[in-house]
Amino acid sequence: MTAFIASLAGHGTRQAPITQIGWIGKWIAFERAFLKAIFDPYHPEQHYMRGPGPACAAKAARKS
Repeated sequence: MTAFIASLAGHGTRQAPITQIGWIGKWIAFERAFLKAIFDPYHPEQHYMRGPGPACAAKAARKS
């Protein structure tokens, strides 16, 4: 009786993660990754500093 009540409450039951359900899980994982790649606004390559900036050049000019 207690196992039945526990199963109704969700205690003691173990559900498989979405990625282990088969092709449906693979499709959902693909969909999530695809949508994240399309709509993710953060692109670190656009903010990568490619060398010393003007402050470094000004500091070097003052030293010499």
